[in-house]
Amino acid sequence: MTRTEPRSAGPTLAVVARAAAVSIPTASKVVNGREDVAPDTRRRVTEALHALGYVRRPRLTPRQPPPVVDLVVHSLDNARSGAVLRGVEEAAHEAGLEVLVSAGPARTRGGRPERGWLDRLALRGTSGVLFHLAEPAPTHHAWLEQHRIAYAMVDPVADPPPGVLAVGAADERGALGAVEHLLALGHVRIAVIGGHRRTRCGRARVAGYRTALVAAGVGPRPEYIRYADFDTGLARRRTRELFALEQPPTAVFACSDPMALGVYQALAELGLRVPQDVSVVGFDDLPEGEWVTPALTTVRQPLGEMAATALRRLLRVREGEMSPGTTTELPTRLVERNSCAPPPGVFV
Repeated sequence: MTRTEPRSAGPTLAVVARAAAVSIPTASKVVNGREDVAPDTRRRVTEALHALGYVRRPRLTPRQPPPVVDLVVHSLDNARSGAVLRGVEEAAHEAGLEVLVSAGPARTRGGRPERGWLDRLALRGTSGVLFHLAEPAPTHHAWLEQHRIAYAMVDPVADPPPGVLAVGAADERGALGAVEHLLALGHVRIAVIGGHRRTRCGRARVAGYRTALVAAGVGPRPEYIRYADFDTGLARRRTRELFALEQPPTAVFACSDPMALGVYQALAELGLRVPQDVSVVGFDDLPEGEWVTPALTTVRQPLGEMAATALRRLLRVREGEMSPGTTTELPTRLVERNSCAPPPGVFV
């Protein structure tokens, strides 16, 4: 009787470590996405993994992805995350999936991503991961790619790595439309309160502000450009600085609704009325914008649609029906309410 030879299980971690001239524990750190590995060592191990065709097989990983999709958000205590969750739930229901929400990646006291959270995800299994304003480290991207876990970015904080599926909003075009609205009312002294300079949307929205002014023949004034890191309290302080200028603005474009609320607070403290004395435009169209008096004119960012689109495309990528491609930007629109009027003394 002819004995059937067992099929090869592929190279072991020891073989990979030998090929990369490192220890087995070091090779294991690279496989597990640990960050305490020198860049050159990580590169050698990664090249050996690819060259030898090593595929890690986590214990308890099911043969088919479970009917669960993971949504990883930066924070659970804001309206933005709620809008994203609703969009994910809509698309997940269509696909017969449940949604598991977590706030992460978890961080250590030193601010570094907590080790092992992706291992737990792999052991449990997932049909895919969506990240919203949760910034994965480069090692997380590498780990997800190596373990063939489909993932996508919703409203990415930074430009995603090449080939990573991402869905955002047309931030620059939305900001341009907001400032054009103020220009059409007769404002030329228009200030902007931007978010984080390092973020993708923060840069795009201030760029849209600049573009609109230049196109109208109004030179952007450096003293009218302030940054408040998307924080309400800091926007309040920046607004007080703007209105301490010898020639303060007649309108303020805040690059998020929470910052627009900070503008409202500062103007009220200064005895200035919205919109009779100062016009204000926000960006997001969060529920808070309708609750304030006067109701806030703002740029609607389609957070729910962005999340639903990201999940639908993620599932198509996982099934091989489409390639990840580049970042997709969904259109924004201006929602006109009661916070804008012509500047004092101007009638249109």
